[in-house]
Amino acid sequence: MDSRSGALPLSGLPPTSGHAGIWRFSVPPVEHAVPHVRHAVRDLLRRQQAPLTADRLYGVLLILSELVTNSARHAALLTTEIGVEVGFDAYWVRLSVEDGHPYRPRALDVAPDQHHTSGRGLLLVKATALEAGGDCGVTATATGGKVVWAALPVDRV
Repeated sequence: MDSRSGALPLSGLPPTSGHAGIWRFSVPPVEHAVPHVRHAVRDLLRRQQAPLTADRLYGVLLILSELVTNSARHAALLTTEIGVEVGFDAYWVRLSVEDGHPYRPRALDVAPDQHHTSGRGLLLVKATALEAGGDCGVTATATGGKVVWAALPVDRV
């Protein structure tokens, strides 16, 4: 496990195609940043030739959209910037979204097939990650905020 994000580690081995790496950037905590983040990450993964089928890329972008939206909606009062980290290697693609709010979302602790009136976006994140053979979670930061992350295996394309 990566001690900073709690996500599955990036192995550091050469990718099957393109280049492996970790990219970090920040955006303001506003909902209209979500499509910009999604498009930037889509273009990054394509440019770096991440080994993802169209279906897996769709799942990655869906998860990313949900995580950034949640930070913009629920953490904006305590967050000056939302941190986004995208990493991939020959085995995993990992997404992490950091904000300054200490609240740990409970939806990641319940089974995706349980019915709840709130937190459905995070249930979708969890279901998408687990269905792909990955995982997701949340960890506290040293500054009192949190990092919500998801890791999915890459495809052998």
